Parts: sequence; C-alpha cells; structure tokens
Amino acid sequence: MSTTKLSFRARALDAAKPMAVFMAHELPDLPDFTIINRAVPQMPTGMEKEEETEHHLQRAIVTGLIIPTPEVFQVDEAGCYSRCYPGEWKVPRNLIHMQPFTMEQDIPDYDMDSDDEKWINSQAGKLDITPLQFEEMMDRLEKNSGQTVVTLNEAKSLLKQDNDYIIAVYDYWLNKRLKMASFSLLKTEKFGGTGSSGNPYIAFRRRTEKMQTRKHRKNDEASYEKMLKLRRDLSRALSLLDMIKKREKFKREVVHFGIEVYEKR
Repeated sequence: MSTTKLSFRARALDAAKPMAVFMAHELPDLPDFTIINRAVPQMPTGMEKEEETEHHLQRAIVTGLIIPTPEVFQVDEAGCYSRCYPGEWKVPRNLIHMQPFTMEQDIPDYDMDSDDEKWINSQAGKLDITPLQFEEMMDRLEKNSGQTVVTLNEAKSLLKQDNDYIIAVYDYWLNKRLKMASFSLLKTEKFGGTGSSGNPYIAFRRRTEKMQTRKHRKNDEASYEKMLKLRRDLSRALSLLDMIKKREKFKREVVHFGIEVYEKR
C-alpha cells in the first residue's frame, strides 16, 4: 500500500550551515515541487490486502495528524516590551539567598586563608573577634556586593556589630578586594571544558569514553570445561564425605559390640 503523500528523511541540523527561509509567496508551485530526491519509500504494513481496504483503516491513513498548538494572538510590542523590561531596573547587589528552615546555624560560605589569620592575630589586642564571626562578616559583605561594593553605612546596617569591629573588618575587606582584583572572594565551583562543539544537539558535557550498557557473555569451550571439572571435583568431595560417614558408623558399631561382649563375660 502506498499513498501520494511524500515523507521526508530526518536530516541532522548543522550549526555551520545556514538554513534557507522562504516566505509564503516564494514557495514553488506544487507541480514543480513533486520531484524530490529525499522521499522515503513506503514500507509494507504487514497486513493482508483485504484488511488494508477497510474503511476505518483508510480513514485513519488519509486523515492528517493534528498537532495541538496554543493560539497565537498579536500583542502590543511597545507595551509588552516596557512591561517586561522596565527602564528603571537596576542590577541587584546580591543574588537570592535562602535562609535555613531549621534551627541550625547558617554556615558562611567564606573560608579564612593565611592572610586572614595573620590579620586576626595582629588585631587580637584591639578587637575581640572569633574566626567564625570574622567569616560571617566577610560572607555578608561579599554576598551583598555585586559589581558595586557596599558603602560603610550599608555595611553597618548589614553587620549589626560595634562600630570598631565594622570599620576594621570593612577596611580590611575592601583592601583585600582591591588587592585581589577579583569579582568575588567567595570560592565557587569551576567546571572544566575545552572549547565548544558545533553540534547543536550536545547540551551537556561530553564523555571521554563510551558508556557500556550491555555486557556480552560468551559460553566458550574453555568455560564449559572448567564447569565440568568443578562438577567432577564436587562429586568426588561428596563421595569422600559419604565414605567417611560410613567409616565412622562402622567404628561406632565395633565399640558397641566390644562393650556387649565385655558385659556378657
């Protein structure tokens, strides 16, 4: 059974080659478009000829597939753009930070280094600050600073400590940030990757080795011989155990007979 409708072979997309886009009035006429070398030959249905001519089957074949799609309506471009992208929007200072839902203390993401330890030891006589308090203060300053650093007044409202502590830690944090010349002092996870592939279907990391999903087990002659040898050895072991059992049984009977002969004398 064959129909006049042509089906096309799926062709992989190539990011390096541009795709041709035609408008409605640019499409060729149907008679000129009938000769296509990408047509796929129709496969047999596997049914008998009488079954292929049934009414319900022919109606299912002729009926085209309907793909449900949402309705398309025209919107006001100016109003939609201004509503989605307001002009007074500014880059936030920090990202969304989730507070813990339990009673456990939130562990800061900032980790002290050797320079921080030296600074705390040098300020031991002036400031009574613990390493955990220092990490929490540095963590709050980092998380509330994006492309622009927080000011001293903002730091006072964030840290909520004594002014001496805040000024000392803020000056040290600001100098370290300028010295490191980095966007953030928090250590983040870095994902390795060399280059980008041109294949548009690759969305995740590529595997260096192909994953083996199925193991092919072969019952070769050597394995069969080993199994026969194992079975022979086990049979011999069972035979030896049976013979030992009979020997011990005979010994017990000999002992009983000796006791009976002694008692009868």
